Amino acid sequence: MRPIFLHCSLAVLSSLGALAHASTLIDNANGYTLNAKNELVQFRAMAIDDKGRIIAVGDSADVAAKAPGARRVDLQGRTVIPGLIDAHGHVFGLGDMMIRLDLSSTTSLDNALAAVANYAKANPQSAWLQGRGWNQEVWKLGRFPTAAELDKVVSDRPAWFERVDGHAGWANTRAMELAGITDKTPDPVGGKIMRDANGKATGVLVDAAMDLVNAKVPQRTEAELRRTLDTSLDEIARMGLTSVHDAGMGVAEDKLYREYASAGKLTARVYAMIGGVGGDFDALSKQGPLNTFANDMYALRSVKLYSDGALGSRGAAMISPYSDDKHTHGLLFNSDAKMNALIAKAMRKGYQVNVHAIGDAGNRQVLNALADQLKKTNSGKLRHRIEHAQVVTPADIARFRTVGIIPSMQPTHATSDMNMAENRVGPERIKGAYAWRTYLHQGSKVACGSDFPVESPNPFYGIHAAVTRQDARGMPVGGWYPEQAMSLKEALRCFTLDAAHAAHQENMLGSLEPGKWADFIVIDRDLFRTPESELYATGVLQTWVAGRPVYEKK
Repeated sequence: MRPIFLHCSLAVLSSLGALAHASTLIDNANGYTLNAKNELVQFRAMAIDDKGRIIAVGDSADVAAKAPGARRVDLQGRTVIPGLIDAHGHVFGLGDMMIRLDLSSTTSLDNALAAVANYAKANPQSAWLQGRGWNQEVWKLGRFPTAAELDKVVSDRPAWFERVDGHAGWANTRAMELAGITDKTPDPVGGKIMRDANGKATGVLVDAAMDLVNAKVPQRTEAELRRTLDTSLDEIARMGLTSVHDAGMGVAEDKLYREYASAGKLTARVYAMIGGVGGDFDALSKQGPLNTFANDMYALRSVKLYSDGALGSRGAAMISPYSDDKHTHGLLFNSDAKMNALIAKAMRKGYQVNVHAIGDAGNRQVLNALADQLKKTNSGKLRHRIEHAQVVTPADIARFRTVGIIPSMQPTHATSDMNMAENRVGPERIKGAYAWRTYLHQGSKVACGSDFPVESPNPFYGIHAAVTRQDARGMPVGGWYPEQAMSLKEALRCFTLDAAHAAHQENMLGSLEPGKWADFIVIDRDLFRTPESELYATGVLQTWVAGRPVYEKK
């Protein structure tokens, strides 16, 4: 791949009819960006005005001539790329996981129980013990953990730990009692209480059944919310993310986002999705969509809905039974009529609709509903999305293009799920799973993210997974279904311009071009000269948002 060297590109004239004054000159850079023509362009310098927008990009001499008196930042040949965009994450969820108990690195049930015991000992003041990240597949347990096992290390107070995907929870007996769950408690619609062969509730709750415990968990105070957001923003900046799409939030989170954006404390742009179309939506949508706020630092113009659960907990809704459990198809959260009504409510209010769908039945339900409501609302310009689009029939993959739906996908889901995905769906259905190349080949714009904290927020893990279809150890050799891999250029695009497109922001973000915001990162290697197997190890040295540094590696 040979980039085009850009000599100089200038910004449009300001409203006063003169070129904006440069306040910062980024010089001696090994810069790369994509442009509107999908060309990979290389540059050495970039001039930024005092508002944080790019004035000129090109070679050092030409750009310096357009930036007299500007503060010069010499990058000493380090590599610069556009700030990366995570098109699907959970900002407050990330902060929670970093503050509470993170079980994602546990390798066995015993290892996890030891971690819980240590956490309980270190936090005697906590009325509830909470955390996230366990994965029975990684533990090679062959089953879900139980309340009885959790009781062995904490029985004096409720304990509640979400599975890595957030679609199942593991409770101890005290938490089950507080939630009023007995062996006779019926499964809620869209959820499942796991039971043993004798019908006894075991302590794991799937999808909507989690609400029984969540309703008893004390709400976070405003101080706790602030700590959570601060923790998450620090990590997001450290990862080189300059913009995130927050997949599901409410009134309390919106209040903080607006406050932080107004005060200049928001160190990453947030494109937020209202969680559902219930009370929070009714409150937040009174004035209609918020297309932009505080110099494009915040937007609230989309809604997050759910169709089904996750593959790891067999909650993803499948057309035919699971290959490794013939007794279940997974869980659709809503009837077809209800899904249509939810989508219609958001569309009629002018909101982009982004629906979580993982199984082929979940994706079909959502495609059907979106196609039906698009005809009734004529809202195609809102760029509706399906989040995950994980297991889809070949015929339905084609409908993403014909109906006009953006697939919002997470490359590391493939490399995290490859230890169980084919067992779940079998050798035929897997051909339509994590099928990025198929979407790209038909002309769909794929918006990439991580789904943090389900996965690491590190976007270079995602770029590596997209290009190699391998984990960090280089397994499997040759890649997992490598015919679905992306090129490096495509992977960069799905974390920049196409992620920006999915948020209606491609004219302001996603590339380093005149007139756009100067959101960029400085990294420790040249991506386009790095072996594909080492892309995941890329480190971030600096993160800049709107022409100001928000992170620098010490």
